[in-house]
Amino acid sequence: MSDTARRDFDDGGPYFSAKARYPGLLGWLSTTNHKRIGILYLCLIGTFFTAAVILGVLMRLALFNPGSSFVSPATYNAMFTLHGIIMVFLVVIPGVPTIFGNFCLPMLIGANDMAFPRLNLFTWYLFIAGALIAFASVFVNGGAPDTGWTFYVPFSLKTTVDVPMATFAVFVLGMSSILTGINIVTTVHQLRAPGMRFFNMPLSVWGLYSTAWVQILATPIIGITMLLIVVERLFGIGVFDPTKGGDPLLYQHLFWIYSHPAVYIMILPAMGVMSDLFPVFSHKNIFGYKMIAFSSLAIASVGSLVWGHHMYVSGQSDTAGIIFSLLTFLVAVPSAIKVFNWISTMYKGSIRIEPPFLFALSFVFLFSIGGLTGLFIGALSLDVQLHDTYFIVGHFHYVIFGGMGYGTMAALHYWFPKITGRMPAKRPAIIGWLISFVGFNLFYFPMLIMGWMGMPRRYADYLPQFTGLQRFSSMGAWIMVAGLVVIFGNLLRSGKKGEKAPANPWGGATLEWTLPSPAPLENWEEPPVVTRGPYDYTGIEEGK
Repeated sequence: MSDTARRDFDDGGPYFSAKARYPGLLGWLSTTNHKRIGILYLCLIGTFFTAAVILGVLMRLALFNPGSSFVSPATYNAMFTLHGIIMVFLVVIPGVPTIFGNFCLPMLIGANDMAFPRLNLFTWYLFIAGALIAFASVFVNGGAPDTGWTFYVPFSLKTTVDVPMATFAVFVLGMSSILTGINIVTTVHQLRAPGMRFFNMPLSVWGLYSTAWVQILATPIIGITMLLIVVERLFGIGVFDPTKGGDPLLYQHLFWIYSHPAVYIMILPAMGVMSDLFPVFSHKNIFGYKMIAFSSLAIASVGSLVWGHHMYVSGQSDTAGIIFSLLTFLVAVPSAIKVFNWISTMYKGSIRIEPPFLFALSFVFLFSIGGLTGLFIGALSLDVQLHDTYFIVGHFHYVIFGGMGYGTMAALHYWFPKITGRMPAKRPAIIGWLISFVGFNLFYFPMLIMGWMGMPRRYADYLPQFTGLQRFSSMGAWIMVAGLVVIFGNLLRSGKKGEKAPANPWGGATLEWTLPSPAPLENWEEPPVVTRGPYDYTGIEEGK
């Protein structure tokens, strides 16, 4: 047993209780075990997600009727800013890489831990520090940020609230993201089991690996940009402020050079999980393994070159707009390859309907709508009409919540037996999935219609002609939240009282399913020798 595992070993369970170097909570806070760190991230991100959902519900309540509301326009601005900051920087971007990258990646490649266990724990503390700084910004120097999660200048330079603290929080969170990416890349390169070649890895590993490179290469740009806002606010140096010789368009370029690739940090790991799930629940090999692997790299690379489609109406040249539009349409190709291959994998398969599979199907449906609407706003002429309308809000949530959100819920149900040693209750999971799926579409599809009709986003009020659709959207939000309560309530209950899980309840063929459920603290006494592909189901029996 390695020194790291021996230090964290618990007699009372695989990673949940007593005899570690330090007992109780202190043992968790000082752990370097990848599974414990993944669970720590899960608890934090789950808490932040709950807070962001509450803010979202309050916003929809405020928009139920036109005219006067229980919140002022300034408070509404602060609410959607906090909702965006929490969701983007504290939930969506770190979600899959930190939770399942930590918990599952070593098991998927036959390793016993991440390449840098202590650095792994440090990234969690950086994540906490960034979250605490962001939380503190709500209560000091004028109140919560009101700029939107994009912190657009010159407003972020002129507003009286404490933008520097919030932007510094993003800088700290970016450092955590960079170090997580370095750890994932090094782990994949250095710690694969004997016999596991690059094109013999599970596709979820390809998703994490591609994402990690985006984290490493793109995140420093947003970190520097956030620091420049701090410097300009505190010292009056003209970088972005046009009254001081700065250029606000420079900020947009720097922000979107990171923030559009950040969309792929959000979605690529979830795509990788889908590529693992569909073979399992279709009980057949993945269709087009190498094309899916290459498409992950293509999305990460080409997706880093399309930031200018956020700036069609900023005054950039027509030539630049045409080039960015072309690249935007090109990046849709590898995404379409994945969807085609997932559907082809299911074709003539022995489909087994389980909660993870239903969430995976939802991912494909919702992400496809998000991708199609993305092509609408990737077109120059249409974007001029749709820019900064509710159409953008609907598109963004179909891609991110419909994609990453449902992908995360699929992953959570899929690896739940390996995390807790118990099975998620099937009937409540399906009921929660159905309610949330119906509510999701009732919530966000009316936004696409309102945007097409010209309803601007980020407004605390609206014209009476939008009342019906706004109410429809608000009721959809409440239905969706009710479904989420059922889903996560079921998981919490199943974690305590659920049926005990066998080692391989889904009949998976990847390495983590060769371990007991829950997974032991030390994954393998001896590294496994890989002699087959990750989706070769020869000899694999369900429940063994």
